[in-house]
Amino acid sequence: MATIKNSQLFEKHTGILTKDACVVLVKTEWNASIVNQLERGCIAQLEEAGVKKIIVISVPGAIEIPFAISHFWRHATKKNKPDAFIALGCIIQGETPHFDYVCQSVTNGVLHLNLNLPVPSIFGVLTVLNEEQAVNRIGGKDGHKGEEAAMTAIKMMNLTYLSKKK
Repeated sequence: MATIKNSQLFEKHTGILTKDACVVLVKTEWNASIVNQLERGCIAQLEEAGVKKIIVISVPGAIEIPFAISHFWRHATKKNKPDAFIALGCIIQGETPHFDYVCQSVTNGVLHLNLNLPVPSIFGVLTVLNEEQAVNRIGGKDGHKGEEAAMTAIKMMNLTYLSKKK
């Protein structure tokens, strides 16, 4: 299992290199108690790193995340163009194969955005078998996936910033 203990994600952190950075969080309304905790951890980490502008958009479910990111990018003014997107959600397995379809769809959607947008789209969607696993990923024994998504966004924004300077 991947755990934060096996990662160097929080090491070699320089803060944000982009002046006036803007990050858009797209979060789901499903499993709100879990997703709200992901959001809190994510925002705290972004603010600590010096991100100046954080925009939060809510969508009904995980399937809608890629559309919301794509739509925001296409319609954002130059002033509101984000430096990164972070997708936050929690999909808990039920009794039907719906879980598999939703997980695969949102994963593919965010991957497609990552390959086609000029800014990173970070995958902060929990795909868990039960609520206990979700709780363990919002500050429990498996770390805080909202904080990890924020740190990933910061590092990817820095990579994008540095590649533009060359």
